[in-house]
Amino acid sequence: MYKHLSSIILLSAFLFGCANNSGSMQGNRQMGNLLLAEPAPMSQRSQLAIARYSHILSNTDLEDEQRAQLLHQRGTLYDSVGLTGLAQYDFNQAIRLKPDLAEAYNSLGVHYTLQMNFIQAYEAFDATLDINPDMEFAFLNRGIALYYGGRPDLAVRDFVEFYDKNASDPYRALWNYLASSEIDKPQALIELAQQRKNLDETNWATQLVDLYLEKTTENELLSSLISGVTSQQQLTDRLCEAYFYLGKYHSARDNKGIASNYFKLALSTNVFEYVEHRYARLELNLLRDKANETGTDEIQTQ
Repeated sequence: MYKHLSSIILLSAFLFGCANNSGSMQGNRQMGNLLLAEPAPMSQRSQLAIARYSHILSNTDLEDEQRAQLLHQRGTLYDSVGLTGLAQYDFNQAIRLKPDLAEAYNSLGVHYTLQMNFIQAYEAFDATLDINPDMEFAFLNRGIALYYGGRPDLAVRDFVEFYDKNASDPYRALWNYLASSEIDKPQALIELAQQRKNLDETNWATQLVDLYLEKTTENELLSSLISGVTSQQQLTDRLCEAYFYLGKYHSARDNKGIASNYFKLALSTNVFEYVEHRYARLELNLLRDKANETGTDEIQTQ
């Protein structure tokens, strides 16, 4: 297994710089040694697929519905390699050609959320679910939009709907907790503890739930990240997820510098299609906005 992980680097604490207050200094010591996987390369398969779709779209006489489907598929590929502007253009074109394409509305809603255009995001996800009420990830995406849009009470409804469709999934429990904790944190912890009983013990991310429940420590979680990993890509994917939720964990505790660095580490994986990668940048922007509002530089490191 370790042959495949030869490019892993143990990052020492200097990466996280000097803290500006005693609380941050304590947090930095806790961060200790971290695993940094090689950033995911841009998929050659995705690039070739984009080229094929582009050739077909440019050189083939297609019905509007066929063209819309291909545009959405190409847009999804653009998203997977980080070309978000091109992706959003394709999603808009797809909807223009096929106004009942639920998948395109769902994809477009994610882009609006990332741009903090929340009203447009809500409308896109509402359209998605009006067209296809069974598209379960639209509940996740609309819940995330409502969460970042400052409407946690409505977000919880969508996250509960999403969680109930697969109660063994720790990620669904975590998003429900993140929104619920904005309303009533003690009650949210009680609910998370109840949901913990249903989670898949073989899913490594269940340990993230245990961290939030204080059943495991941050260092124990970090030490276990490599367990069961058999490839570089698997490690990179796992680190993207782990560092995002660790960032949220510290952000909730007002450890802005540590949270900022975890979000940067999530971004460094280049796993563009993951929810965690998408919203790590939004989280960083929100931290910077708060720092600017208060006139502090707490998220900066040296």
